[in-house]
Amino acid sequence: MKTRSLIIIAAVLFVGCKNKAEKADAFGNFEATEVIISAETNGRILQFDPGEGVKVDKGTIIALIDTTVLNLQKAELAAGMKSVITRLSSINAQNDILNQQIENLNVNITRIGKMLREDAATQKQYDDLTGQVAVLQKQIIANNTQKTSVAADLSIYNSKEATVNEQIKRCTVKSPLKGTVIEKYSEAGEITAAGKPLVKIADLSTIKLKVFVSGAQIGKIKTGQTCIVRIDNGEKRFSSFTGTISYIAEKAEFTPKIIQTKEERVVLVYAVNIDVINDGALKSGMPGEVLFTTEK
Repeated sequence: MKTRSLIIIAAVLFVGCKNKAEKADAFGNFEATEVIISAETNGRILQFDPGEGVKVDKGTIIALIDTTVLNLQKAELAAGMKSVITRLSSINAQNDILNQQIENLNVNITRIGKMLREDAATQKQYDDLTGQVAVLQKQIIANNTQKTSVAADLSIYNSKEATVNEQIKRCTVKSPLKGTVIEKYSEAGEITAAGKPLVKIADLSTIKLKVFVSGAQIGKIKTGQTCIVRIDNGEKRFSSFTGTISYIAEKAEFTPKIIQTKEERVVLVYAVNIDVINDGALKSGMPGEVLFTTEK
């Protein structure tokens, strides 16, 4: 009987030691990098493909917003630019004619100059020709002034076209990261506006477990240290993952308000983030716990 009692006591002690060894060092919740993607332009949503739970790559098209009005504005700008270019071509053609006239006059000026030296022509004839050249040159200068104005108009059109092209580009909403669609806020056919959220995407490939540790524990851990992260798997079982400490707060804070008891709320703790490679079992908001390993 005595031997049996000793065996029972030893078993209880073993179980107690085992439970103590498996007791977690800290508890917390998993957090994922979440991005809310919003519309950048106004209009009707023509296409909205990804559903909740769908994985998307960086650059995947999330939504397509109607660009009809913008394309009409672009066509109007193109017509205006064509008109400006036509004006510029007309001025260049006028300058070509004037230059040809100057060239013809210079030939006559050379001829009259020779005749003037031989007293076969008058000074007035020579002066009339040089005066015509001067007038034509001033006309070219005036035309070039118009060219400067036309070039400025063309620059304005180019700037407006670039603006419209950018607006059209922003009508195609793309994912800025590789992740999973966790929430949709709109559907195809709805009217959206600039700044209105469309979807929320989370990068669940690597997820963070945020826990809080006491001052007594802080000296035993460091960034880069590996640890064991666990989640519940049934009533008395756990699923374990390898985690890496990526962040330790420099400043202590009071225990977060999610801790309800007054005694625990007034305790100073340090926030610690632990990166865990997700195999799909970990979800944002899921509770987890950590066992810190001792590094020698």
